[in-house]
Amino acid sequence: MIIPRPAAVERHAGRFTLDQGVRLSVGPGAERPAALLREYFGVQNETGDDTGGDTAGVDTTAPTSTIRLALVPDQAGGPEQYTLTVRPESVTLTAPTAAGLFHGVQTLRQLLEDEHHWPALTLTDHPLLPWRGFMLDVCRHFMPLPYLRQLVDRIAFHKLNVLHLHLTDDQGWRMEIEGHPRLTEVGAWRTESMVGPAGSTRYDGVPHGGYYTQRELRDLVEYAADRGVTVVPEIEMPGHVRALLAAYPELGNHPERPQPVWTGWGVSEDILGVSDATLDLCREVLDQVRQVFPSEYIHIGGEECPTVQWERSPAAQDRARELGLAEPAELRSWFLKEMRDFLATRGRRSICWDESGHAVGSLPRDITVLPWRDAAHGAEAVQRGHRVIMAPHRFTYLDYQQHDHPQEPPGQPGYRVTLADIHAFDPLDGGLPVSDGDSPGVLGAQAQLWTEFAPTPAHVDYLLFPRLCAFAEVAWSGNGDYTEFLERLQPHYARLRALGIRPAAVEWTERPELAGRMQR
Repeated sequence: MIIPRPAAVERHAGRFTLDQGVRLSVGPGAERPAALLREYFGVQNETGDDTGGDTAGVDTTAPTSTIRLALVPDQAGGPEQYTLTVRPESVTLTAPTAAGLFHGVQTLRQLLEDEHHWPALTLTDHPLLPWRGFMLDVCRHFMPLPYLRQLVDRIAFHKLNVLHLHLTDDQGWRMEIEGHPRLTEVGAWRTESMVGPAGSTRYDGVPHGGYYTQRELRDLVEYAADRGVTVVPEIEMPGHVRALLAAYPELGNHPERPQPVWTGWGVSEDILGVSDATLDLCREVLDQVRQVFPSEYIHIGGEECPTVQWERSPAAQDRARELGLAEPAELRSWFLKEMRDFLATRGRRSICWDESGHAVGSLPRDITVLPWRDAAHGAEAVQRGHRVIMAPHRFTYLDYQQHDHPQEPPGQPGYRVTLADIHAFDPLDGGLPVSDGDSPGVLGAQAQLWTEFAPTPAHVDYLLFPRLCAFAEVAWSGNGDYTEFLERLQPHYARLRALGIRPAAVEWTERPELAGRMQR
């Protein structure tokens, strides 16, 4: 019925009819979810709510043909919990916060039958994890803004609550930064793109690029907030910075040899220098980023940072000695600490990719860690006192191919991540605790899609669905019974198609011999 699986559902006789006579009752604090409900279902008639959020005396069976949204602060189950009661005469949706009401609205979207009816039921629901995210890389291939808005709506439909935008990398700088026009005039464009995996010698010869203005990103943030989704920006540092260095080579370790925006894939040895000027620019960028994105967290990169240039740089060696570091490689943790400290003065928290292989244990405990190499690294970070967002690549990298059918489009080589693999993912494996946002533990889980092999929105959609449905289930409900999930997924295909998505078929994903009967 519903994806992700709700905590409890009790069916009743009858159904509610959605027609022009239905009235909408909106309690204090429920205005934004109510606006979303009106957008989706066209309910225009509105009546006052005089209960002040108290549902104790509300008769949900009264013949009022009313949809009622209300905040009930003392509901158990956490801030995103919600209760939905559908009767033939009324629909009542309550939650302790607007976040819960947003989720209830999405459930109503999935429950709608033949565009006019909801089945009578009582449904209570709440998420397993506070952070349920999806990361999209818009650097390897730029994605148009209208598609990002579609994507926000699609992830909200599956009760994911974070869109993590990977905005800068070696292959492109995608955000306007006032006062530093070269970041987008130069850094947002490359002359061509590699064809095939990292190390290929083939290129397409086609210029590629694009960027988002701050106004466009603010509009996206507002659009997402209207759906209960937080947009979290990522600015890569101190590695994955060839686009920045193409614009400002003096901020690197070899200013005497300027290089263009990188046209290849993989990991470049070119990283930021450690001069005061470099740190000042990074702080200025982050200051503008936090003014565009009101999210509590800002991602500061941190992964795949080869330190060979620091080890050969007299300036980096001097900086390491001044700081009392054992070796220049430890500058990576120092650099991230500097950015963490700056963001903390602005009331923001920092996230970085996992630190395995980079002076493990040297990051401040209040930096949230996103372990991508292995779930074990996440467990180790929890033991060291970190909050973690689980993202092990063998379960959450949706740019990997879904199956080995000969008609499968190219994907990242080396691994295959099936629908079943993702559904088997347990972010709390081994009994890890869920973090409340301050305590050590698992704050959430996140799926990723790097776009070397996804040049268009259609490619992204194909790689995401239905696998993102399985990930959403894991993050909200836990993995549960896979066969039962597949039974719910079959009717969900019609909902995906209604959203304009042409997903990879379950039969192809799970049983390649049935490819000829793909459900499109």
